[in-house]
Amino acid sequence: MSRYASVMPGATTTDRPQHDVYDPRVRELIRTTGNPDLFPELQIPRSTSAGWLRGRFRPALGADSVSRTEAELYAENAKLKRRVLVLVTVVRLLLVLVRISGCRLTGDRLPEGKAKTGVLTAITAAKKALPLKSVLRILGLSPSRYHAWRRLETTCQLADRPSCPKMHPGQLTARETAAIKAMVTSTQYRHMPTSTLAVYAQRVGKVFASASTWLRLVRAHGWRRPRTRVCPAKPKVGIRAKRPNEIWHLDVTVLRLLDRTRLYLHAVADNYSRRILAWRLAEKLSPVTTCQVLAEAAENLKGQESAVKVITDGGGENVNEAVDDYLSEASLERVVAQVEIAESNSLVEVWWRGLRDQWLYLNALDTVAAVHRLVAFYVREFNELMPHSALNGRTPDEVYFGKGEDIPIKLAAARQAARGSRLAENRAMTCETCIVTSEPTTALENAA
Repeated sequence: MSRYASVMPGATTTDRPQHDVYDPRVRELIRTTGNPDLFPELQIPRSTSAGWLRGRFRPALGADSVSRTEAELYAENAKLKRRVLVLVTVVRLLLVLVRISGCRLTGDRLPEGKAKTGVLTAITAAKKALPLKSVLRILGLSPSRYHAWRRLETTCQLADRPSCPKMHPGQLTARETAAIKAMVTSTQYRHMPTSTLAVYAQRVGKVFASASTWLRLVRAHGWRRPRTRVCPAKPKVGIRAKRPNEIWHLDVTVLRLLDRTRLYLHAVADNYSRRILAWRLAEKLSPVTTCQVLAEAAENLKGQESAVKVITDGGGENVNEAVDDYLSEASLERVVAQVEIAESNSLVEVWWRGLRDQWLYLNALDTVAAVHRLVAFYVREFNELMPHSALNGRTPDEVYFGKGEDIPIKLAAARQAARGSRLAENRAMTCETCIVTSEPTTALENAA
């Protein structure tokens, strides 16, 4: 065996030595002479000798270069073992703490960009010691989620595109988006709804996208349809009375029980106070019920000489001979909404919606008695306890009977006092930032 080969004891010349047991002097002689066949008896692979010729190597650590004693090496080995044991113990404790606290990336959102960047940086550092699969398993992060974060970290350089078209090839092109904008904002198609316009664009071969995509782009870009209203605007304020019992609203609504049985609820509301003066629940729609509810409301007119206008719709239960005869006897004047006057009967219709959606439909409407009890409760609460914004915080009963005129003034004073208390409480709370920012002002004030 050549004296330049550091082969393990007991090996023969026919045994091919490993790459890391060659004597450093063999590698140096081959690099110096540039001859990879300098030692044929060592059977050095061609790839190894070629790597020696073109590569750079750190100095090999052999027995001749070790200057420390065996005792020092044993001491350093024991020190490194203790350090590894401490690190393993710390890692185990941290893993137990993480499992107990329930901190998991699996199924939990991480909306902050800085947090995602920190996780990606830690994964990149850990990949030097562990495989990526092991790192992701320890963190509880799926590979798809990890690569999605990596893609988001690498933003697209196209400033006019919200996302990279190469990574998301299914998105609309700039030409298609421009075509959608042109059709949405064009006066030529302003009579078409957006959903219809999306299908029409497909039929004429301009843009093949769903209606939801069109609506999403309209909302995202704030495109406005050219639909400026030129006809008279709808009135925002309806008819208004100047005193109680001047204008009434009469209407009926249909209620359904759980077994699909129909009930008819008649009610009379005062325009000035919004108070429900009378109501009746009937199983059939009849003019008799209309006369009964008007008679009950007319009990509030004792001593009043002026006639009351009763606004109704054109329904058969309101416009008939029986109701006409009663109105003439009770000094009540019927006015048909949208026919004899331009105003609607919306005041009582708004009350219907509140009664149904905010109370009746929250309960089981199984019997007539249950509906009667629920309506009676809501009417009592509406008249006596529920303040109305249009009445400046007063209840319908207070306005109808002329009580609580000082309530709006008291509420305004209470709001002002609450605002002052809120300002004082918030200003009394300080933090380090407030102290730092307030010190220069205090110093300037003292100097002045």
